[in-house]
Amino acid sequence: MNTQRAPLVFTKQPYIEQEDHRRIAQWEFNALSQSEISKMAEAQIFEGKYYDSATGKPIQGGLLDPRLGPANRQSGNCATCSAKLSDCPGHFGYFMLSLPVFNVGYLNVVVDILKCICKMCSRILLDEKLRSKKESMKDMKSIVKECVKPLTNHRAVECSHCGYTNGNVRRVPGDVGIQHDHSERTVNGVVVDEYKSAILDKGVINMQQIFLLDPARVYSLFRKMLDVDCRFLCLKTRPENLLLTCILVPPIAIRPSVLVGGSQSNEDDVTVRLKRIIQANAKLRLQLSSAGSSSAVSLSCWEELQIEVAQYINSDARVHLPPSLRAQQPTKPLSGLVQRLKGKTGRFRGTLSGKRVEYTGRSVISPDPNLKITEVGIPMEMATILSYPERVSKHNIDKLRLCVSNGPYKYPGAKMLRNHDGSEFTLKVNRQGRARGLKCGDIVDRHLEDGDIVLFNRQPSLHRMSVMCHRARIMPHSRTLRFNESVCNPYNADFDGDEMNIHVPQTEEARAEALMLMGVHNNLCTPKNGEILVASTQDFLTSSFLITRKDTFYDRASFSLLCSYMVDGKASVDLPTPAVVKPVELWTGKQLFNVLVRPNSNVRVYLNLIVREKSYTSARTEDGRETEAMCPNDGFEMAIRMDFTLFFSETIKLMLLLLA
Repeated sequence: MNTQRAPLVFTKQPYIEQEDHRRIAQWEFNALSQSEISKMAEAQIFEGKYYDSATGKPIQGGLLDPRLGPANRQSGNCATCSAKLSDCPGHFGYFMLSLPVFNVGYLNVVVDILKCICKMCSRILLDEKLRSKKESMKDMKSIVKECVKPLTNHRAVECSHCGYTNGNVRRVPGDVGIQHDHSERTVNGVVVDEYKSAILDKGVINMQQIFLLDPARVYSLFRKMLDVDCRFLCLKTRPENLLLTCILVPPIAIRPSVLVGGSQSNEDDVTVRLKRIIQANAKLRLQLSSAGSSSAVSLSCWEELQIEVAQYINSDARVHLPPSLRAQQPTKPLSGLVQRLKGKTGRFRGTLSGKRVEYTGRSVISPDPNLKITEVGIPMEMATILSYPERVSKHNIDKLRLCVSNGPYKYPGAKMLRNHDGSEFTLKVNRQGRARGLKCGDIVDRHLEDGDIVLFNRQPSLHRMSVMCHRARIMPHSRTLRFNESVCNPYNADFDGDEMNIHVPQTEEARAEALMLMGVHNNLCTPKNGEILVASTQDFLTSSFLITRKDTFYDRASFSLLCSYMVDGKASVDLPTPAVVKPVELWTGKQLFNVLVRPNSNVRVYLNLIVREKSYTSARTEDGRETEAMCPNDGFEMAIRMDFTLFFSETIKLMLLLLA
């Protein structure tokens, strides 16, 4: 007996990958219509409640409906896709509004459309002749400007189709509303007849000049608009979709419910906002269905619903709260949908652009003039967390064996061991046995050590020098990232609480590429105009000025000590002939800089002895040729004149000459 399987029924059409590749031709964002919202939703929401008080389970048709996804771990699987809380992507719901309301996100677009159409017949406020000339316009702002041009001269616009007089349309100041101003009382220079008849014997106009366009009136006008007029206004969707007649309820996955104490729950701000909208909508529906209700009470409920919807979309929207609603505002400010997207902690900056990666550290920065410009001081606590995979060889096996035996918590240590066969072992246990069995070819994830290559970055990264390569210097008693203050300019950094990031390259290729392309010593000049960015600053300039004064001399011990500060301990230094021989050998500060430029006779140094500055603009000429300002035959610099701007110029930023 052949049994036939029942066909699978999907709540949504499943995605089937096509064999051939397709190219995206266009991507548009449009406002969803009421039918589209109901199609993409899995459930219609009726109740503004969360859990059933008797069973403690989410209410069917409530804001935590099981068809929208599991509310918490105790709720079980999703009623739509049968997935767990960690796997369910969430599903949408919706609920209908009793009356249309404005969407504060589209309010300016709604005002622009109302400026272009007649408030009686919904046709464009341009005659056929002028409209044919503007058919080529592809910008809605240009069409709006053409339609409101008569209103700039305080002239009303008469519709060419029905003859209705249209005034200016603007937003209500400080509120979510639109008003139609009939105070422009002339059409082609003639006073409108309806204003003539409105003037009584006492000289008082008995006719309202400013009308409020409520959402229902605007929704009716937009529904009467022709498709050809919508295309003329460059609208990709029907204009009535810019108003809200139903609310799309987001999935529970982005507004989780947290149980507290078993019977209580903490709800997300979005869920609380939706509950307030449902309560205001139910109140308005009750007033509309009640036979003896007054129009003033209904309008008050409608205004309350508009305010709740506006604050659900954007809690910072400027709305006029009536006294009755002002007393019902929660003590804790609730965020809206816009607040989830914007700002430093929003979806774009906080989640998408601000995502975290591995092998990264971040801390406050502080200056350290004792570090080289190519070094960055890293706290030891950070160095024990970050690691680099170093391959074992006969040259480093003793060092890495010590790291393995120390483990992940003692510096210098290691966090992980990978054998040449691909197996991985943690070093929290059996460290001594792993250290004895270490072989060439194994990979040890060791702690950072002095000399490791790291990338240093300060946000915002506006140019390529915002990320540069430094060598690590482990600081045992530091809690901040330190670097030489001469490197502040490329990062645009100061030390008033700024934070910076370090990234540890994980391969030898990445280390070599970072050192060659992003090293500080290879990025001293900006590519914009060749200006020097890494140069002496602050106390370096002050000490240079004090050292090179005319009345400053150093004996052999002091001069040798200063020379040892400036050169490597392994380099040989040739002491120059002292400037003063008797009664005591003394050296000047300019000779100290001579040693800095050329420590010994084997060092070849190429110097440009001519530089333009405030008091010197061109070289002297003798016998038709230029002569240098400094004597090229001497082995040391000559003192001519002091110009302090050469030490730290805004354009040169190099100590080209030391003049005292």
